[in-house]
Amino acid sequence: QVQLEESGGGLVQPGGSLRVSCTASESIFTAYAIAWYRQAPGKQRELVASISRGDRTYYEDSVKGRFTISKDNAKNTVYLYMKSLKPEDTAVYYCNAGLYLPAAPGGYWGQGTQVTVSS
Repeated sequence: QVQLEESGGGLVQPGGSLRVSCTASESIFTAYAIAWYRQAPGKQRELVASISRGDRTYYEDSVKGRFTISKDNAKNTVYLYMKSLKPEDTAVYYCNAGLYLPAAPGGYWGQGTQVTVSS
């Protein structure tokens, strides 16, 4: 059974917007906070944003004001809406679920979705 599955990545021009989705199994969605991480080529994976079961959100400084994390409880899905995208936002975006987010990642990861910002 797939626990976390990302979708919605793609190619977008600088300044554009994109929404990626993370659909979780019901057991994962109801038990854990959900986060988005990203990993660019040659760089370490970094936390982008997270949302707790109580809808408390966290954003990494470089995405504040540009990215919005939200969730749809009826669909067991967490969204990351990205606007004013920059080439440095290019990365594979991963969904993560865990108890201690944003302080530490959990043990559940999706397979990732590629986001490329380029003209």
